[in-house]
Amino acid sequence: MLTDTRPGAETPVFLRDRRLLPPWEKVRAGERLGREDGLLLFESEDLLGLGRMADHAKRRRSGDWVYFVINRYINPTNVCVLSCKFCDFAKKKGEPGAYEHTVEEILGMIHPEVREVHIVGGHHPDWRFEYYEEMVRAIHARFPEVKIKGFTAAEIDYFWRRWRIEPLEALARLKAAGLVSMPGGGAEVFSRRLWKALFPGKADADRWLEIHRTAHGLGLRSNATLLYGHIESVAERVEHLLRLRELQDETGGFLTFIPLAYQVGDTRLVPRQTSPIDDLRTIAAARLLLDNFPHVEAYWVMIGEATASVALHFGADDVNGTLEDERIAHAAKAESPVKLAREQILRMIRDAGRIPVERDALYTVIKVWN
Repeated sequence: MLTDTRPGAETPVFLRDRRLLPPWEKVRAGERLGREDGLLLFESEDLLGLGRMADHAKRRRSGDWVYFVINRYINPTNVCVLSCKFCDFAKKKGEPGAYEHTVEEILGMIHPEVREVHIVGGHHPDWRFEYYEEMVRAIHARFPEVKIKGFTAAEIDYFWRRWRIEPLEALARLKAAGLVSMPGGGAEVFSRRLWKALFPGKADADRWLEIHRTAHGLGLRSNATLLYGHIESVAERVEHLLRLRELQDETGGFLTFIPLAYQVGDTRLVPRQTSPIDDLRTIAAARLLLDNFPHVEAYWVMIGEATASVALHFGADDVNGTLEDERIAHAAKAESPVKLAREQILRMIRDAGRIPVERDALYTVIKVWN
């Protein structure tokens, strides 16, 4: 067992796997990890050592602070023209369970305590782009203090394919209506192999990155994701993270990286959901590889409250938020509460020995809950 207790090490780091020592030396020195380092992070069985390395990197950025937000998820419709093989949320028009919300119905979902509205939904075959503009404009007019985060790169790409509205124009118009940031969904895994196998009708890796580059150029901030725990390889995970890091070097527009654990649901690409061990390893590896991302999130909806709390010692410094009426993960039978109140969020963070910090969609601090 190797113990790093040299001067300058904030906390002792114990490494059972000697192969982790070179990447750990890079982390301590503030040097960037490479592709081979990334593969090792995922392959090493020294989970606790990996966690200590990631916790070091996290604490160097944000100390004991862990962020959360009072947010409302709005899925305007689950009607979608796509048939992605990992999705339990989408329905075809007229199919049992399909729904379409009006703008007034959406406004009725938001209450004054909400700090962030998160909008993402199906690729509707008939809704014109102007409907989405109206939705954002109406929310901004009724709740001017609420930050609106909405529309994945896949949705922005669909506006072009369906209505021939280029991403630059679509994002500029949505920003003018009140949009301030984009979610990271729709990235899935940056792999041509998986794109062909699982979601051939969706924006591919190059298009997803292009649209986020465009958003950043307009001053819109965004998040990034990785859908893991299905049929992807470790090498594909690492390549995905490195491509995100490359774009962040170029634009600096990403706020948070959110690993999304595949929910088996009815699609059953694999027999069971990936383990909490894999969740923790993925979060830790992301924190160490994405050295230019301000935040890494433990998305409690998909990994559960208990694993999310532990992940706050594995590099995560955010747990998302109350996620009122989140439907996409729960359509895939995610085993988590549909709504997690502020007090439960505070307890989850405090149970990890961390300090809860309430934020908005742009990480403006609302309150530090000492």
